[in-house]
Amino acid sequence: MENYDLIVIGSGPGGYVAAIRAAQLGMNVAVVEKAEPGGICLNWGCIPTKALIKNAEVWQNLRSLGEFGITISQPELNFGKVVRRSRDVAARLSKGIEFLFRKNKIAIVKGSGKFLDANTVEVTNPDNNSTIQIRSKNIIIATGARTRSIPGVTIDGNRIIGSREAMILPQIPKSIIVIGAGAIGVEFAYIYNSFGAEVNIVEMLPQILPIEDEEISKELTRSFRKRQIGIHTGAKVESVLSKDDSVEVVIDANGVKKTLTAEYALMAIGVQPNSENLGLEYLGIEVQKGWIKVDEHFQTNIPGVFAIGDVIGNPCLAHVASAEGIHAVEFIAGKNPAPVNYSAMPGCTYCQPQVASVGLTEKKSLEQGHEIKTGRFMFRANGKAIASGEIDGFVKVIFDAKTEDLIGAHIIGAEATELLSELTLAVTRKMTFDEFKQSIHAHPTLSEAISESVHDAFGEAIHQ
Repeated sequence: MENYDLIVIGSGPGGYVAAIRAAQLGMNVAVVEKAEPGGICLNWGCIPTKALIKNAEVWQNLRSLGEFGITISQPELNFGKVVRRSRDVAARLSKGIEFLFRKNKIAIVKGSGKFLDANTVEVTNPDNNSTIQIRSKNIIIATGARTRSIPGVTIDGNRIIGSREAMILPQIPKSIIVIGAGAIGVEFAYIYNSFGAEVNIVEMLPQILPIEDEEISKELTRSFRKRQIGIHTGAKVESVLSKDDSVEVVIDANGVKKTLTAEYALMAIGVQPNSENLGLEYLGIEVQKGWIKVDEHFQTNIPGVFAIGDVIGNPCLAHVASAEGIHAVEFIAGKNPAPVNYSAMPGCTYCQPQVASVGLTEKKSLEQGHEIKTGRFMFRANGKAIASGEIDGFVKVIFDAKTEDLIGAHIIGAEATELLSELTLAVTRKMTFDEFKQSIHAHPTLSEAISESVHDAFGEAIHQ
């Protein structure tokens, strides 16, 4: 039986980052992984979807080449190559994780892990059902989550699909119904609309991207409707019926029943934790609706057993899992790490226009009792955006009126996800208006919209 300083179950963005940080701190580490290194994010989530989105952007941009004085013959789309490129990108990054494991002398134990006791994990290899046992004083559970469905509706992989199937469809569907309008739902809606599919989005809550600022969601709704994407908000799904060559979705939209028919229905209503078959019940590890309960250091109620990432619940984001993994490992190593700052956690949606945010929405700010100052700047007034032909969207910032601290920031538009980092740092460090004024933004850049929105909040905007 092999003994380690740390065992990590799962090699997604939480697990592999935790393992590498532990190795950097001198620990002897083993990672248990039943599938490809990198987990869902690298192989079936964050990365391959961004590859598909890039293909969709390129295909869309070809339609506007005339505006740039460029004429080409009729372009053709090979969807098989689009999907293959996405899979190749995922495979390349997964191999990169294998390299990092070798570089840091981290053992990879192939298989599914299950607790025998608080220090022992039995690993079953899926290829031959052989088992081995490994031991450690500290174990991190980083098993992630998977697509969930509406009660009574089974994701059959045929007509009712999840995000994994949506990434490898054999051909562009003529039509698709996306159930759920969070980040995953709107990204796939954008992808398939760009490739020519008829797309309808169904969302139970009053707005698409329900956790985003209302102004941002309204702007994205306007943009999507301009693209002929059907949007049904305040809509409860009553039934989903899979047929041989189609799927039928009955919805109740604000008291009005409608029947939507398409080739596929994509379930994008959220995820459920991968906490089964780990032996948690034998140890008495506390869970709530499948989500593992942890303290501020990500330790469960069993000393030495930790959990990070999607398996502990929202926010289910790759960078959140990585931050939690680093904190847990540094706590194990006695480093007294700073708490993970969820109040300044960035969120990004990679459709076009992109959406990015950090901190409080305007509604949340008011609910929490803040007196606020808000500033906005439209990209249509930004020189770089106009020169680039990317004028949709705006930047919105929210300051506490009393302290003048930045408490929220929201962007919709070109490169929003790349522009967000400055604002994430500002919310994290509680930057004030006066501190912002000391930071000069290069001209011409999209980032000038950030500076202008900040000045607008205090009545000092120059270009609007």
